[in-house]
Amino acid sequence: MADAAASPHLQVRPAWLALTREAVLEPELPIVDTHHHLWDRAGSRYLFDEWMADLNSGHRITDTVFVQCRSMYRQGGPQAMKPVGEVEFANGVAAQSASGQYGPVRACSAIVGFADLMLDAELPAVLDALLQAGNGRLRGIRNTTAWHPDAAIRSNPQPPPPGLLAQEAFRAGARLLARYDLSLDVWAYHTQLDEVLALVRACPHTRIVLNHCGGPLGAGPYVGRREAVRREWAQGMQAIAALPNVWLKLGGLGMPVGGWDFQRQAAPPDSLQLAKAWRPYIETCIDLFGPQRCMFESNFPVDKGMFGYVSLWNAFKRLSSDLSATERTALFSGTAREVYRLQAAGQ
Repeated sequence: MADAAASPHLQVRPAWLALTREAVLEPELPIVDTHHHLWDRAGSRYLFDEWMADLNSGHRITDTVFVQCRSMYRQGGPQAMKPVGEVEFANGVAAQSASGQYGPVRACSAIVGFADLMLDAELPAVLDALLQAGNGRLRGIRNTTAWHPDAAIRSNPQPPPPGLLAQEAFRAGARLLARYDLSLDVWAYHTQLDEVLALVRACPHTRIVLNHCGGPLGAGPYVGRREAVRREWAQGMQAIAALPNVWLKLGGLGMPVGGWDFQRQAAPPDSLQLAKAWRPYIETCIDLFGPQRCMFESNFPVDKGMFGYVSLWNAFKRLSSDLSATERTALFSGTAREVYRLQAAGQ
């Protein structure tokens, strides 16, 4: 297991989270949670039981998308094939959920796994193995790419090398994904948006899903510079939104690198507080990309260190309340079903 002291993720504190309770808004609205993880790490366990408790807390979650997090890798065999174990694990969770014994939600109905896109000639064999392990559920690949030179900006226990998105070998791997009908999830900070733009231009036939609102930073050297960062971030996002093969996940704003620091409060923020803090970012994202290219995400359990599941989705519902029914359907489920090729609810 990873050393808990080395993790940049906030500790989940159930007693603290229980201090804020609110009624579920619009409980019948179907939701696809497009980004979550499952793991068993030192001091941090978030597996089937913990996940189902959140999924069954009142919102109508119909499907979820599991995203790679170095969980349950194989211990033996070639290094390049060890991540296949994570997809095998997520597919097992999906099968358990699909039994219907734990509620109507279909957890992990889509899986985003890991394959080192720098592998070159070895990559096709790894993708084939991942597809087989996913049993029809593998929909995309994600690599660790969020990097910043300041040590205070870290959101991954194992940070990547700098400049990975700009490597031609990485771009070649990203282009290969299109032949497999697999998307590329990308997690990058706002300081890397120029690299993301260049990657998207170099891979015009690959579906690229930008994670976590494009990573506006608020920690380290960005403390006290929120408006300046927001303007710089919005400029980078506008350029990316002009390219048609990019979709955007709305969420992931509960990590320490974002600088919100809700975890320092006596009680967790409720949905009103979250909606007020995030409105400039969520509204800008929707204005730039349009609802048909945006989808809400929880980023649990990472963001669970700052707020609860009910408050999070209530905030998203508040932030989208002025939109049309068609636009809201896209944001909460429709875009995700298109990008990750999910069946319609109830099928």
